Amino acid sequence: MPRPILATVHLSALRHNLARARRAAPDARVWAVVKANAYGHGIERVFGALRAADGFALLDLAEAERLRALDWRGPILLLEGAFEARDLELCSRLNLWHVVHCEAQIDWLSRHKTQVPHRVFLKMNSGMNRLGFTPDAFRAAWTRLNALPQVDEISLMTHFSDADGPRFGADGISHQVQTFVAATHDLPGERSLCNSAATLRHALSVQLGQGAAAQALAADWVRPGIAVYGSAPDYPLHHPDEWDLRPTLTLASRLIAIQDVRAGDSVGYGSSYVAAGPMRIGIVACGYADGYPRHAPGSTQEGAPVLVRGVRTRLVGRVSMDMLAVDLTPVEAQGVPCALGDEVVLWGRSAHGPVLPIDEVARAAGTISYELMCAVAPRVPFALDDVEP
Repeated sequence: MPRPILATVHLSALRHNLARARRAAPDARVWAVVKANAYGHGIERVFGALRAADGFALLDLAEAERLRALDWRGPILLLEGAFEARDLELCSRLNLWHVVHCEAQIDWLSRHKTQVPHRVFLKMNSGMNRLGFTPDAFRAAWTRLNALPQVDEISLMTHFSDADGPRFGADGISHQVQTFVAATHDLPGERSLCNSAATLRHALSVQLGQGAAAQALAADWVRPGIAVYGSAPDYPLHHPDEWDLRPTLTLASRLIAIQDVRAGDSVGYGSSYVAAGPMRIGIVACGYADGYPRHAPGSTQEGAPVLVRGVRTRLVGRVSMDMLAVDLTPVEAQGVPCALGDEVVLWGRSAHGPVLPIDEVARAAGTISYELMCAVAPRVPFALDDVEP
């Protein structure tokens, strides 16, 4: 039989989360962000559940080709734009919209031969200091683009650095919104500002219509990414349930061995866990070669959360390439001994009902849910589930 590990994509949850983003931004169109192979879920797997989006946003041309092969004829936006001049040929052939964030990209466009002008999104660096034109240079870039016959409509966009935290007041975005509004107030074109955190956290201010900032946030397009995949963009300040988000990915395996250890016995490489007394541990068919984080804690003091038969327990010992160990004490306290083949949920939804949010596992491992989703290894088989929880 195949090794008992499985990643399951929950299609009903994807549809629910996309609808949730729409409710937060009722006057905007929605990009479903599917970069990094749909955050590790697989573009082909999520496409049917997300095709109610107004467009798909991603990074590389190969993923755009995959969407067109799925017969998607709506907008596709390249979030980092062209990486070299010849990329524009495929943009023309596939009718891709693309971000322009530097002078070189404008130069490439000026030399590009196309019969159909391109739709571009001119990006402002309003404080993220990653991609985009500074506010002082933004208008000149717009003027250059507007003069090119290769360019049709110019949309305006920026990206928030602190929408998930309290920096600079107004939950971290006021300084960037003000910068964007001041630099673009009289420029035509659709706007796109909000990622997941801004879409969910600032929906109320938009609905209350608080001035130019609220109008800018309402914008024409929002770009939910992580929220579509059921993770709270500002965890632990908010839990996914508080945003009405459902988990879209479950990583589950089974017990393949059970060990009885005595007081003073250690578990795993490096003996990072030492039993304080007699206990039973379960060995699970999952390790860092499957994408589970090796640095997830399993020491005597703390252990990353795990569900066994739907009961919350913890990791013990260091994660190995192909296996990890869990404490069976809380599970067997329910009155039924554990057995080989018992379900183990590393994150996501248990068949027994309870959910272990991926955010909790990521926080225990000192990382974020994005990384765990994207890190599920190719050797892990995937399944699709379309049952309402």
